[in-house]
Amino acid sequence: MRTVLVTGTGGAGRTTVAAATALAAAREGQRTLLLTADPDGTPEALLGIGALRSAPGRSADRLPWSVPVELAPGLWAARVVADEWFRGELTALQDRGHGLIDMLGATPLDGEELTALPGVEAIALLRALRAAQTAPPGTGWDVLVVDLPPAPDTVALLALPEQLRRYLRRLLPAERQAARALRPMLAQLAGVPMPAQKLYETAERWERELAAVQGVIESEATTVRLVVEPGPLADRALRTARAGLALHGCRVEAVIANRLLPTGTSDPWLAALSGQQQDALKELYEQWAPTVPVRELPHLGRDPHGLGDPRPVDAPPGDGAQRAPAGLAALAGAVGAPGARPDRPAPDPWTVEDRLAEDGVLLWRLPLPGADRDGLGLVRRGDELIVAVGPFHRVLPLPSALRRCTVSGAGLRDGWLQVRFTPDPDLWPKRL
Repeated sequence: MRTVLVTGTGGAGRTTVAAATALAAAREGQRTLLLTADPDGTPEALLGIGALRSAPGRSADRLPWSVPVELAPGLWAARVVADEWFRGELTALQDRGHGLIDMLGATPLDGEELTALPGVEAIALLRALRAAQTAPPGTGWDVLVVDLPPAPDTVALLALPEQLRRYLRRLLPAERQAARALRPMLAQLAGVPMPAQKLYETAERWERELAAVQGVIESEATTVRLVVEPGPLADRALRTARAGLALHGCRVEAVIANRLLPTGTSDPWLAALSGQQQDALKELYEQWAPTVPVRELPHLGRDPHGLGDPRPVDAPPGDGAQRAPAGLAALAGAVGAPGARPDRPAPDPWTVEDRLAEDGVLLWRLPLPGADRDGLGLVRRGDELIVAVGPFHRVLPLPSALRRCTVSGAGLRDGWLQVRFTPDPDLWPKRL
């Protein structure tokens, strides 16, 4: 399934661009689901619909989103319902671990008294990404467009599955899980019951779910659209977001320059704002194009409401008294539908270049466009390299050849981090 993740700088119109992207995809005959993580009523006001409500029934049986509402032929909208999903998951976890709860003399929590904890929204959103991929044939969607939080929160969200899987492997290593058959004997020796088998099965289920979500994020069919309202402050935020997304291997398919003011106006105040936007827009093109297209969306003069007027954004306004309020249809053509991409694992962006003959080193090249030297950090820890880019960091396992080397230097040039590795004589194979 084609997945488009829409994020960007704060207040740049991410929800508007996500909705226009979903509408553009639906117009091309693709069954499209617009999924929002916005907890307030902004998406409903934008789409001109009533509240997106969760489905009735037992919380454990529900998907992590509200009942999808059909907005137009081939287009549905839903919201991630973190509270309901959290209650269902925790209730199910208590049911699976009732033996341990009884052993500790604890009292289970009732579903009605449970409230979502901080961070649950991120887990629910990741679960929704996975659930959308597993719908039965003929009942699912061709395109999933996700309206995500601002870019720093989105980068942290997309990094979460890999980080949690790493924590699980450290806390519950495979060799420890392989010894589960010994637990009955250990329980007899210790004289107390050992933790229930279902708890270990829960950890294994989390590992499978996290691996599946990570597979969705790393698929070639999943791309990111970055939304920005051009300006001097937004430029730095976008650079940081770009570096964070690149660090975690996320593919940016387009930059959307939103709410562009008209040029050539005689009003000096409006001309100054427009000129500032145009200067920032020029910087966007220099930084991104032609590798990543930059798409321009004009300021409509008012907030979009509903699907609205289907005329293109550059059509003559006509009689203002007769024209309906601008809607998403006015932006769908300019923002464009996502192109087809294969649903398969994306190629590894990290490459090892053999320079042993010329310089006596192996060069590990990591694409980090948008990164700067001041915010970059590198730490070698065993067979891993910890890379920090501004507020983001990632633990990268070293390729097998580099594990037998020592780090001899690193440099950042033209958006590429190049780490030099020198073979360790005690570990490197000897020539015959």
